[in-house]
Amino acid sequence: MLIRGSELRTREVINISDGRKLGTVADIDIDVEAGRIRALIVPSARVLGFFGRNEDVVITWDRVKRIGYDVILVEHRPSALPPAK
Repeated sequence: MLIRGSELRTREVINISDGRKLGTVADIDIDVEAGRIRALIVPSARVLGFFGRNEDVVITWDRVKRIGYDVILVEHRPSALPPAK
């Protein structure tokens, strides 16, 4: 399957560790010299409301497990996120 970078932005990112939706890809970190993707960057939801700190979730390429037609499955084990409800 051949995928353009712009097509990655339309896919939902799902964490297979807990089944949580992380969001959609906002940016891609590329190593230009090696010609490889280093990471996917997904903006995280604000946890503390309107004035909460909004940090990006950086998912290194080795944590991307499968890219499908609708979703990207990743293995992400954040320590700061609250447990899923």
